[in-house]
Amino acid sequence: MTQPASAQRTLHVALGDRSYPIHIGAGLLSDPEAITPYLAGKQVMVVTNETIAPLYLEALCANLPDDVEVRTVVLPDGEQYKSIEQVSRIWDALLEAGFNRRCTLIALGGGVIGDMAGYAAASYQRGVAFIQVPTTLLSQVDSSVGGKTGVNHPLGKNMIGAFWQPKAVLIDIATLATLPERELSAGLAEVIKYGFIRDEAFLGWLEANMAALRHISPDAIVEAIARSCQIKADIVADDETEQGVRALLNLGHTFGHAIEAHQGYGNWLHGEAVGAGMAMAAALSQQLGRISSADLTRIQAVIESAGLPLHAPADMLSDDFLARMRLDKKNVDTRLRLVLLNATGDACVDDTTPEALVRALLDNYPRL
Repeated sequence: MTQPASAQRTLHVALGDRSYPIHIGAGLLSDPEAITPYLAGKQVMVVTNETIAPLYLEALCANLPDDVEVRTVVLPDGEQYKSIEQVSRIWDALLEAGFNRRCTLIALGGGVIGDMAGYAAASYQRGVAFIQVPTTLLSQVDSSVGGKTGVNHPLGKNMIGAFWQPKAVLIDIATLATLPERELSAGLAEVIKYGFIRDEAFLGWLEANMAALRHISPDAIVEAIARSCQIKADIVADDETEQGVRALLNLGHTFGHAIEAHQGYGNWLHGEAVGAGMAMAAALSQQLGRISSADLTRIQAVIESAGLPLHAPADMLSDDFLARMRLDKKNVDTRLRLVLLNATGDACVDDTTPEALVRALLDNYPRL
């Protein structure tokens, strides 16, 4: 995949002395100047997985400075491995190598690798530097930006973790050439989310360019990543630790995380579960009179056009959903807090919807 120079972008996450850049372009993995400025010292631990290592690990390591000690940790691939046991392997490698507080972790992979490497960095010697090099669309537009790190628990997704910002995010769109179609669609769920919650004009752009995005057109991909990252960067700058507006980024995630946990992590991809979850949140918003039937139809059409499911799992009952949803991190006391839509491009956090109405939606929601 080739890319014109005009498609190169750099954005910034404004967090005072912890601000950092997001570089977007093709060939960043092979550029010696891309990573070097963000290394804290002379010790580097690259964390990746068994799928990504044969594709990109050699290229990344070859472009690190000659005077840097480079070690690697290659973890198994999959959401089911996003666990404290795998993070412990990163800690073991750091300790066995004698790495100090000026070491840097580089997360080379998708959201699972980024979250685990980030959590290892947040907790090793109470915090060391790390750099995000996301290789999936989902991680490029969402999980690599904003500093959320952590692991899953059998009872709930992302329930154990920390806020720890990277020193930089380096998005090489060339990595998308090896991304399976299903994973690409999963990433588009998070792209679509930004249009639903914050930017109706972007939503219209996505409707017009969905075919180009699914064919990984470089100009379209760079535009979608840049606009997604800018929206997230603006929200994170306003609310780093999710005390307010950042919760809007969880549109569809309360339903989606419930699906992932119930089905077993990795059986539904995160983006697939979020796609269905956004459709469910939109359906509830329509039933509450917040959006029109035409809005709901449009939302469903966009989700479906990205190759994402609208339905819920056939074997997941209302009680299963509610039991998982009650563990959501946004909840306050015993009240469900849901991200709902007032219009396309306008979302809100709601804790006033009675659970009985949520159950009624779930009782009648399509399942396949």
